Amino acid sequence: MDFIEIQKLISDFNDSPMRELEIETEGLKLKLSKNELSTKMVQQLQPNVKPQRESKKAEQDSTQTSQNQTVPTPGLTIDAPMVGSVYLQPEPSKPTFVKVGSAVKKGDVVCVIEAMKMMTEIKSDVTGVVKEVLVKNEELVEFGQPLFRIEEN
Repeated sequence: MDFIEIQKLISDFNDSPMRELEIETEGLKLKLSKNELSTKMVQQLQPNVKPQRESKKAEQDSTQTSQNQTVPTPGLTIDAPMVGSVYLQPEPSKPTFVKVGSAVKKGDVVCVIEAMKMMTEIKSDVTGVVKEVLVKNEELVEFGQPLFRIEEN
């Protein structure tokens, strides 16, 4: 593969709906990814810098909240500790780890996140009841994205 072919491949990848592409041939290994760092991760790396996109979003959210008078559901969230694909069940033929109304104890597995072909169990930090499942099975999640809302006991 020469440089022009690689440029064409990158251009085609950018125009496609694919999120990741990995190609390995003799003497060449190429990995392309459209996954971005979340703004929460950027804030942790640079705590004194507030991304402009987030401040606009927060401003829109506060405007929407005042217009619609919507109040977020009470409870704590279990957030994604990494970027990856979330799996709500241990195997496709098995039931979900938890669902709305499920009682969870601190340390219970609530889902699995796959990142770079490694499966990581995500465990509850609190004892309580699942009030909301905020993601879909096999959805790509960002670092810090809320996965579940738990009402603590």
